[in-house]
Amino acid sequence: MDDSLLLPDVSDESFMRLALREARKALAAEEVPIGAVMVHDGKVISRAWNQVETLKDATAHAEMLCLTAAQSAVGDWRLDGCTLYVTKEPCPMCAGAIVHCRPSRVVFGCSDPKAGAAGGWINLLQSNPPLNHACEITSGILAEECLFMIQTFFREAREKKKENPRREYRFEEGE
Repeated sequence: MDDSLLLPDVSDESFMRLALREARKALAAEEVPIGAVMVHDGKVISRAWNQVETLKDATAHAEMLCLTAAQSAVGDWRLDGCTLYVTKEPCPMCAGAIVHCRPSRVVFGCSDPKAGAAGGWINLLQSNPPLNHACEITSGILAEECLFMIQTFFREAREKKKENPRREYRFEEGE
């Protein structure tokens, strides 16, 4: 089903709500709750949620999976004219992949001052002469809701670790 037909508008906020829906899928799977949606011409062409633990793949971030699906949808590795919506500022790995795929815009919810690569810790998406592309960045869309979901996840993970100290919980506070 085409989500863009269900949306009352095609605003950044409405697409971020779809990314939050993907983040809730990650949360349900006990993954860090980050979701992503790729939009072209006002229509969702791909969506993804973090699946690092599910797939046992450190590169299975929501952004990476969303980029791959979007490339399949458009039939090209170049994503010119596309906008990536993601609930948290992309990490350096994802930012590097974003630059190489060349979407026009990246819109994210909450910032990551410790490890973000779209202006938080470093900015790989803009003003980086060695790289072949720069993206327009819009940040802070539904930031409080995005941040609350991530903070809640890590708070609960810390509580579980206290209750069952023998079980290993691997997480980073900044994720």
